Amino acid sequence: MSARDPGMGHSITRTMLAAVLAVVVVGAGATWWQVVDAQRLTSSPDDAANIAAGRRVVRGVIRDRDGRTLAASRRDENGEPYRVYPGEAMSGVIGYASRRYGSAGIERTFDAELTGVRDPDPIQDILDHLDPSRRTKGNELHTSLSLPLQRLAVAQLGKDAGAIVMLDPRTGEVLVDASTPTYDPNLIADPTADPDYFASLREDPAAPLLPRATLGLYTPGSVFKIVTAIAALGSGAITPETRYAEQPPAEKTGLLVDGYRVRDGHHDFTQPEPLALAEATEVSCNIFYALAGLATGGAELVAWAASLGFGAPIPYDLPTETSQVTDGSGNAPGGFVDRVELANAAYGQGEVIVTPIQMALVAAAVANDGVIMRPRVVTAVVSPDGSVSPRPAEVWLRPFGLDVARPVREAMTLAVEGEYGPLFTSGAKVPGVLTAGKSGTAEIGGDGEPHSWFIGFAPADDPQVAIAVVVENGGSGASRAAPIAGRMMRAFFAQAAK
Repeated sequence: MSARDPGMGHSITRTMLAAVLAVVVVGAGATWWQVVDAQRLTSSPDDAANIAAGRRVVRGVIRDRDGRTLAASRRDENGEPYRVYPGEAMSGVIGYASRRYGSAGIERTFDAELTGVRDPDPIQDILDHLDPSRRTKGNELHTSLSLPLQRLAVAQLGKDAGAIVMLDPRTGEVLVDASTPTYDPNLIADPTADPDYFASLREDPAAPLLPRATLGLYTPGSVFKIVTAIAALGSGAITPETRYAEQPPAEKTGLLVDGYRVRDGHHDFTQPEPLALAEATEVSCNIFYALAGLATGGAELVAWAASLGFGAPIPYDLPTETSQVTDGSGNAPGGFVDRVELANAAYGQGEVIVTPIQMALVAAAVANDGVIMRPRVVTAVVSPDGSVSPRPAEVWLRPFGLDVARPVREAMTLAVEGEYGPLFTSGAKVPGVLTAGKSGTAEIGGDGEPHSWFIGFAPADDPQVAIAVVVENGGSGASRAAPIAGRMMRAFFAQAAK
């Protein structure tokens, strides 16, 4: 019998080691995908685990800030769960969850939590991913929303298209995220509902499926003057006492900017004295703000707007559109085409487009001494066993300090509380509460009525709530948006007093 080749043993050993190593690698990879990387994978509502859980697991309840139910589940005749909602008011923010049409709104963003695919307890999360059959019930979501205030917001907008965002500037908690027109999410979630309903929503030119508060883009008009004030003060282009000698005569003839005349002339009662920042804000003087914008310069205006959140999506619980000061198509500083575009942008016209939530955050920044808290709707995730995982307040941006916040706050207060301010912010004042704000009448060209705007906060000396209101084609800011904002803030304080 011949001697065994010594190289054969080494080959067998190497083969066994390679096989063991392959098993270890595959096992480690499976562990990584199942456990370590599971949170990223399950963040998508299109993930297979989420889809499977949607037919088996009872989704968690979504509640408002006082425990009212915003979304719950029932079972159909086959024993499979489906969603039910308390009417239409929350459709733009809570959205819907449907086996047929997918999901939208908070139902989509937090799909993994609601179906239990993601558990706030990391140990339970690992166990659930190793054995998905353990999950029979999803997590609850507690939100900062107020169902009564949301219903009031929708009622105030009525048959008009528009949006209202109301939040606590100190914490970023959103109390109202309302868009109109609304839709009935029950007729989307119910598996026995007529499929023609969803098709009609998609084809409706009024776009009821569009969450205008976060994805609607609007010319802001004079509410953007607050951004210009922040930029002009912050860059040092003006002080609170800056006055322009050319402003009073330009009220009659127009301010000539490179052959274009900026018009104003709606406050003859301030003649003949030139206006400082607070006075110009009170009477919404386009001439003053055009001059302040030109003095600030395009690059600084764009940069300061970016420090407030312009130019990028907002880190919110829902997707947001991007607000802009200019489309950037020009070669002048900041991407403006020329000084004419810059002058118009300074008072909210030109190529300026904004979302309602962005303008609510501008108001909140002034209210909170230059600190913008990250806006959020979901404040806690609660497991079926009752364990609570809070989502605490956090600072998002610090664009400016008290040296800017104080004069802008004083200007916005004068715009509501001053001698002439109520002419432009009629109805915004909360009785017995010092109120600050700015209205806007956004010209949109053509034959359409302007968009009606208001942003503000109260109490002006100790802000607890900030708001933005836009009413599409609603006319002047004083005619629609300002009184709506006033009624919303009055309701807030009445509710807080209970």
